[in-house]
Amino acid sequence: MIYRPLGDSGVQVSALCLGTMTWGEQNSGSEAHAQLDLALEAGVNFIDAAEIYPVPTCAETSGATERIIGSWLKNTRRASGAARAKIVLATKVAGRADWLPWIRDGAPRLNRTHMEQALNASLQRLGTDYVDLYQLHWPDRHTNFFGELGYVHDPADVPVPIEETLQVLGDFVTAGKVRHVGLSNETAWGMMAFLRAAGRAGLPRVVAVQNPYSLLNRSFEVGCAEVAMRERVGLLAYSPLGFGTLTGKYLQAPPKGARLSLPGFARFTRYTGPAGRAATQEYVRIARQHGISPTHMALAYVSSRPFTTSTIIGATTPEQLKDNLASAQITLSADILEAIDAAHAHHPNPCP
Repeated sequence: MIYRPLGDSGVQVSALCLGTMTWGEQNSGSEAHAQLDLALEAGVNFIDAAEIYPVPTCAETSGATERIIGSWLKNTRRASGAARAKIVLATKVAGRADWLPWIRDGAPRLNRTHMEQALNASLQRLGTDYVDLYQLHWPDRHTNFFGELGYVHDPADVPVPIEETLQVLGDFVTAGKVRHVGLSNETAWGMMAFLRAAGRAGLPRVVAVQNPYSLLNRSFEVGCAEVAMRERVGLLAYSPLGFGTLTGKYLQAPPKGARLSLPGFARFTRYTGPAGRAATQEYVRIARQHGISPTHMALAYVSSRPFTTSTIIGATTPEQLKDNLASAQITLSADILEAIDAAHAHHPNPCP
């Protein structure tokens, strides 16, 4: 396993990060524990969660993922606390949303009251005194994320000021409840705004940004990649397989139990439209032509980008997880990279 610096934090994280959003929905607690054990054995030291997980998020299961991680940490075999010291544990606080009526009375905001409630609840569920990386799950302001490419300005929008949000994060760091801070689903402007605010007020610099990035969505390369490189705010790439689309399994009838075939995932159409399907067919063809697994090619490509700190993998079976972990040993040839860029020129960002 390769390890990379998490921004300027001094922390080294594995090039693959174990995503957890299926735990408590598609995966039971015991299955999640087995995934954690398997990932750690393979050298993964980075675990990513969120207060609203699992996905699809709902009132009945919200927070279950963090509780499962907490129960793993409390396991009698790990009572010494050694497991907690070995992992870099990340979680996220929900931003403004009117579609989460069970989160803080349906009006979560990135202000002191809401963030303190969120962090304290996450720490309780996780059964730990601190998280290594605390991320803002999405901006408090209206901007383009979750698949929206174009920015439409709303002059009536009144977000929580970035300086206010960052001050709360700084207080969390001072209190020892958070080691480092990060962003998610953020734009280049937002990344720079947080960095400027940190410099002006002597507050913590964000060390990472968790955004979507895959062969089907390379929009991070426009704007955000330069910020990531110049400011040392590494990408934590989520959905590197496009919800499993880039494995090729949805090009025919999806296998029984596949995520996008389940009723709760009917609204997740980001990667399944005609443009995404055409691009996926081309990438699967390239992988097979070069004698490589489409899964390995897709993951290895994301991990090989100079702005990527860690690629977030997720699985519902041990076999899937082992296959994802094996991508860490793959180096893509110049011929494969050239073919990928040619395909991207024909199918640019079909699934932003």
